Amino acid sequence: MTSSDRSQAVDVTRTYAVRTYGCQMNVHDSERLSGLLEDAGYVRAPQEADGEADVVVFNTCAVRENADNKLYGNLGRLAPVKARRPGMQIAVGGCLAQKDRDTIVKKAPWVDVVFGTHNIGKLPVLLERARVQEEAQVEIAESLEAFPSTLPTRRESAYAAWVSISVGCNNTCTFCIVPALRGKEKDRRPGDILAEIEALVGEGVSEITLLGQNVNAYGSDIGDREAFSKLLRACGNIEGLERVRFTSPHPRDFTDDVIAAMAETPNVMPQLHMPLQSGSDTVLKAMRRSYRQERFLGIIEKVRAAIPHAAISTDIIVGFPGETEEDFEQTLHVVREARFAQAFTFQYSKRPGTPAAEMDDQIPKAVVQARYERLVALQEEISWEENKKQVGRTVEVMVAEGEGRKDGATHRLSGRAHDNRLVHFTKPDEDVRPGDVVTVAITYAAPHHLLAEGAVQAVRRTRAGDAWEKRSAEAAAKPAGVMLGLPGVGAPEPLPVAAASGCGCD
Repeated sequence: MTSSDRSQAVDVTRTYAVRTYGCQMNVHDSERLSGLLEDAGYVRAPQEADGEADVVVFNTCAVRENADNKLYGNLGRLAPVKARRPGMQIAVGGCLAQKDRDTIVKKAPWVDVVFGTHNIGKLPVLLERARVQEEAQVEIAESLEAFPSTLPTRRESAYAAWVSISVGCNNTCTFCIVPALRGKEKDRRPGDILAEIEALVGEGVSEITLLGQNVNAYGSDIGDREAFSKLLRACGNIEGLERVRFTSPHPRDFTDDVIAAMAETPNVMPQLHMPLQSGSDTVLKAMRRSYRQERFLGIIEKVRAAIPHAAISTDIIVGFPGETEEDFEQTLHVVREARFAQAFTFQYSKRPGTPAAEMDDQIPKAVVQARYERLVALQEEISWEENKKQVGRTVEVMVAEGEGRKDGATHRLSGRAHDNRLVHFTKPDEDVRPGDVVTVAITYAAPHHLLAEGAVQAVRRTRAGDAWEKRSAEAAAKPAGVMLGLPGVGAPEPLPVAAASGCGCD
């Protein structure tokens, strides 16, 4: 897409809303979609009125069995709204659009634009073309046209940012359709990544999350197996960058040099999300996961030896075709041995177009449900026990915006510790802003959060807090929001790993 295409403004000020489903890749893509629309002259609709926006964009996910039902249900609810609002437009993008193509317009003929994962930069042009020609525009590129980070961005937070290091995936897991929809892995140049991070830090960002379908395979394009560990160490040299996270790695590519880089780089956080999927070697083989139970537990052991306080989380799929009771018991065994701080568990669902969907021995729903409940109960117990070990510790918490849904009622604030645990703490007397850092003592543990009920020991006002304050003032002066191009300020606040791995396909 040319700069002239991107800058083509709409005739009058029109509002937009982007609705995002699925994994962290989609969340970051939605920031790009918002940036593109604002660069073309659109204004973000207030959250409470997104159903009344002039343009509604669905950024879809295709990895759940009922993903299409959810999309068509939402499209159906918008049909009467569009019918009574001449000029309203609806666009569908993302993985489901890449997969279903013309089917979307056939099932929902009131949709104006369908675009794929490889050509999100075309959205403003396609909307204008649909308006002028008065017919649906379907454009699905088969390969990446431009790396997403070259597109304008409207980031959702002033203090923490996603930074893509690669797109696509070279793995062939039998349950996952992502490689077919996002293509083979394509890496960014290290210099481009570091330049984006430095620009973000210059605007006040203090935490970044390196993002890719398989981050520790980074470097496959250039034949450097240590490229990812070198990137982590390079992040450690960026002044003002306080916290570095990454998601999601793959056990196959997780090497000792990465563990060493995590342990030896002060701003790389003691947190790791390592997808397990199954503890059974038989099931892992059927999944085409190129590691086995012993290899996985070996990685966990090495990480804990190098970083004793690391919080490790995972993804697990229950009820994969052919999974026996013995196979499931092996998964429970790994959960007991690994003692994950958190596990994101998924009941297997067929992804049309994947080998697993055609496998024999699909497990009855009742059996899958029963196993799922047993796994959740075990992990809840372990999560609580691991969180109880945090009681009495003094931790630094980066104050977050919107993490504590009950903060108003409890007169608390919330944020994330270094290990990404969610901490609710007593609101101090002095002003504290999202992006600032507080020091608190943990007094209580629940399975999914920690409490610091005593007085805050220290408050450190940060450049990230300054950036949040500046952005809030600008937003108050211009209620629809502030356009933040590339490089821009922030990204979504550090999300729970559930959101960062929600597709369960890493």
